[in-house]
Amino acid sequence: MNIAIVGTGYVGLVSGTCFAELGNTVICVDNNEKKIEDLNNGIIPIYEPGLEELVAKNRKNKRLFFTNDMKAAVQKSKVIFIAVGTPPKLDGDADLKYIEQVSRDIARYMNNYKVVVEKSTVPVETNKWVKYIMRLNNHKIDFDVASNPEFLKEGSAIEDFMHPDRIVLGVESEKARKLLVKLYEPLKAPIVVTNIQSAEIIKHASNSFLATKISFINAVANICEQVGADIEKVAEGMGLDKRIGSSFLKAGIGYGGSCFPKDVQAFIRIAQNLGCNFDILKEVENVNENQRKLVFKKIEQALWILNDKKIGVLGIAFKPNTDDIRSAPAIDIINMLEAEGAHVKAFDPKAMDHAKELLPNVNFCKNAYEAIKGCDALVIVTEWPEFKNLSLTKIKKLLKHPIIIDARNMFDPKKMKKLGFKYTSVGRPEQA
Repeated sequence: MNIAIVGTGYVGLVSGTCFAELGNTVICVDNNEKKIEDLNNGIIPIYEPGLEELVAKNRKNKRLFFTNDMKAAVQKSKVIFIAVGTPPKLDGDADLKYIEQVSRDIARYMNNYKVVVEKSTVPVETNKWVKYIMRLNNHKIDFDVASNPEFLKEGSAIEDFMHPDRIVLGVESEKARKLLVKLYEPLKAPIVVTNIQSAEIIKHASNSFLATKISFINAVANICEQVGADIEKVAEGMGLDKRIGSSFLKAGIGYGGSCFPKDVQAFIRIAQNLGCNFDILKEVENVNENQRKLVFKKIEQALWILNDKKIGVLGIAFKPNTDDIRSAPAIDIINMLEAEGAHVKAFDPKAMDHAKELLPNVNFCKNAYEAIKGCDALVIVTEWPEFKNLSLTKIKKLLKHPIIIDARNMFDPKKMKKLGFKYTSVGRPEQA
């Protein structure tokens, strides 16, 4: 099938590449000329495991193309996916100006029947407006709009696309349903076909529920700290209940990234605009924001005065296996440290290039050991697997004081005490 993907950000690039891998001919179109030039030269703008190789393979096989030519992309394609950004506005509403612009352009360039599929995360009833704008700009050619929310996790996006839990299709016509079901049939996954409004809500509801689980377990972790309970055992006991499940019950510093913060905020605003009370999500946000402050307080409790102290920070990306620093907890922690006069040395395997402009005073190091050397304390903010394999004996020698604040619970408190560390984690009892 001939497909166009409008927008070569995270969702668009991964989705377009995977559709090509399924045997479709895919044109990825973007108005950023430099990005398209880089993609045509094999330079991938994001880090996602396996993506660079998959892009190269499908470009070589003439199934994947990158262009700035919107008209050509639209006219050559049967199905057109909209995958442009929907950043939050100051009031929390999603900014839909790019959606509107793309809808208008698609309508102007259509030369025959198209299915226009909204893949960006958008408020309910956005597709109603997409259809309205397209009809205003082209009242002659038949088309369908559809909603097909994405459920890709950064760091495992290719696996998530190729082996999804479910595929959600919000459609208005049998013609659109048949086309999209045929497109996704090779994945052999459950397909939920519903109306467009339901599909739009499924995405926000899913991400908001997962964010709620994270904030819930962090709130429980704070109780555990007060009474000497172990949050990891509490989470294990909860997660074995099939009604609850163990996923997203990992206590730590809270969620970040491009999806959960934006989607929770947007869902709150959607509910408010519809006159519905959704205060539970407001508290999810509050708990998440407060969790970063609580981790910072742990650093203060370990060192007392932070002014002129040297702090090593491991991890800048909001999660491992990505270079995404959007709403990353590390950014807030480092800003709080610097506001108290601390000097920060940091290392992240993939995210440092993105962070240098945002954190100009941080000393970014070539490896983890260099970031640790000579520091008064070490703070672990992102659970990169390679951090768990670092030599603890070497870390102890490199630190000025054997103090570790582990915001991701990567190490065993008993082992850390035995090695002579003053070790602080989240929701687990201090070792006397």
